Amino acid sequence: MLFCIFGIDKPNMGEVRAKVMPAHVEYLGAAPIKLVMSGPLTSDDGEDIVGSLYVVEAEGRAAIEEFCENDPLIQANVWEYSQIRAFNKRVDNRD
Repeated sequence: MLFCIFGIDKPNMGEVRAKVMPAHVEYLGAAPIKLVMSGPLTSDDGEDIVGSLYVVEAEGRAAIEEFCENDPLIQANVWEYSQIRAFNKRVDNRD
């Protein structure tokens, strides 16, 4: 089953985010769930990171919640707001 994880950073979290990013990237490389795609959300000019978006595949919400609890980015309390939502892919135009 596919899920989206969507998080918006608290204001002024750039330094904290940068500090935990190496551990976060390492964690994603060994993630217990399948990452379909992930990356930072940015300001419209692409200059500032304002959050994160993941599309993941997992058996259910419990696996996603466990993944999130152990993510160094989330443990560093970077996000002001986040949601986990089931996702029903209808169109995929990637080559």
